[in-house]
Amino acid sequence: MKLNVSFPATGCQKLIEIEDEKKMRIFYERRMGQEVEVDSLGDEWKGYVVRISGGNDKQGFPMKQGVLTNNRVRLLLSKGHSCYRARRDGERRRKSVRGCIVDNNLSVLALVIVKKGEGEIPGLTDTNVPRRLGPKRASKIRKLFNLSKEDDVRQFVVKRPLPLKEGKKQKFACPKIQRLVTPAVLQHKRRRLALKKKRRETARSSREEYEKMLALRYKELQERKADSKRRKSSRRQSTSSV
Repeated sequence: MKLNVSFPATGCQKLIEIEDEKKMRIFYERRMGQEVEVDSLGDEWKGYVVRISGGNDKQGFPMKQGVLTNNRVRLLLSKGHSCYRARRDGERRRKSVRGCIVDNNLSVLALVIVKKGEGEIPGLTDTNVPRRLGPKRASKIRKLFNLSKEDDVRQFVVKRPLPLKEGKKQKFACPKIQRLVTPAVLQHKRRRLALKKKRRETARSSREEYEKMLALRYKELQERKADSKRRKSSRRQSTSSV
């Protein structure tokens, strides 16, 4: 069985092939997400603790978290499920996946080192792979480099060198910083607030004018009613006198 071991602290990963099945028995009947001490793999692994993150069987079917079996099953999967990528909106498909319990039918087991041991593992813990892409959001850049609000975030963006062309200067590609507070952003915010205030004042003045118009029309209606009432009463008096 092969072990695909990754170490997030350095960004390295290494594929290790282990022929002795007895060494692999520490992983049998363990589930995805469980942590295992791997001292029995060899002297260089003393003190290391790894987490089982997945794997593939000998036919290439991946392990799926939450399927509590060590066999292969067919599940109806849709968008959002692991081990499946929807090609159309609303599409569902029945796919074969392997359960999350480890057994000897796996060909590759994916492991993540969660605790480093005493010694170094060549090609895994002794080398450091620089990050190809850095964070894009301003707050995450500040968190990564421990910056204060006074520091300029634009000076700390992780840049990626582009392929060098003959006779040209070295160019770099860097992400556009998101949620960066600039004078233009503040101006746009002030404009939005001013427009909102103006709309509120316009609505209030329109409501006051409408209420005035309603009161005036109601007063006119009452006057017309009183006038018609007076005319009817005077007409009755004239007919009764005749």
